[in-house]
Amino acid sequence: MQLFDDCELFDEGIRRFVDFQLPGTELRLWEQFFTKAESDKYFRILKETTPWQQRTRKMYDRVLPDPRLTAYYGGSNGFEWTTELLDIKAKVEAECGIEFDRVLLNYYRDGNDSVSWHSDYLPADGRHHAIASVTFGETRIFKVRPKQHAGAETLDIPLTHGSFLLMGETMQDLYEHHIPKTSRKIGARINLTFRISEPGKPVYYVN
Repeated sequence: MQLFDDCELFDEGIRRFVDFQLPGTELRLWEQFFTKAESDKYFRILKETTPWQQRTRKMYDRVLPDPRLTAYYGGSNGFEWTTELLDIKAKVEAECGIEFDRVLLNYYRDGNDSVSWHSDYLPADGRHHAIASVTFGETRIFKVRPKQHAGAETLDIPLTHGSFLLMGETMQDLYEHHIPKTSRKIGARINLTFRISEPGKPVYYVN
C-alpha cells in the first residue's frame, strides 16, 4: 500500500503526524519534525564530519560490501557523541518520552544504496526496545510487511527530510522492513536509528 501519492507533498513545511495503528505494535511518524533549516544543517554536518565506514557481510559463500556507509555512536563500543547528535537525540527523546544511549547512522549515497528485508537482531534477554528513526536528505521509501502472513500487503512510507519515525517494542518481533534501490536519479540520504543497549546484543563496532 502506497501511503502517500506524492512524495513531494511534505516539502511544503507543514508538520504532520500519522499513527499507522499496526496490529500488535506501535508505528508513528512525525513529518517535518525538524525544520528545513535544522534538517539542512544536520545533513551537511553529518555528511561532512561523520567517520563513515563500509562494512562487509557474508552472503552464502561470498563476502560483500554493504550497499551503504555506516557509523556507530554511544554504547560501550561506539564513537563519542557529538554536539549535533546529542541535540537531535534530545529533541527525539522529549517527543517520545524514551531515553536512548546509542545511535546507528546509515548513509545512502544515491539510489543504488539500500537495505534488504530484515528485523533488528533480538537482544540476549529476548526483549526488544523501541527504535527512533530520523531522516535527513533525499526521500526514500520505507517498506513494512508482517512476518507471519505471506503475500500480505506491504506498507510503503516515504521518509522525508526532517522526519521522525518511532517503531515500538514489538515491531521487530512481528514485522520486517526494507529500503529498496531505485533507478531514479536522486541525492543522498542520512538515517539515524536511536537505540537502547542490551547485554549480548550485536552492535556496530568501531575499528
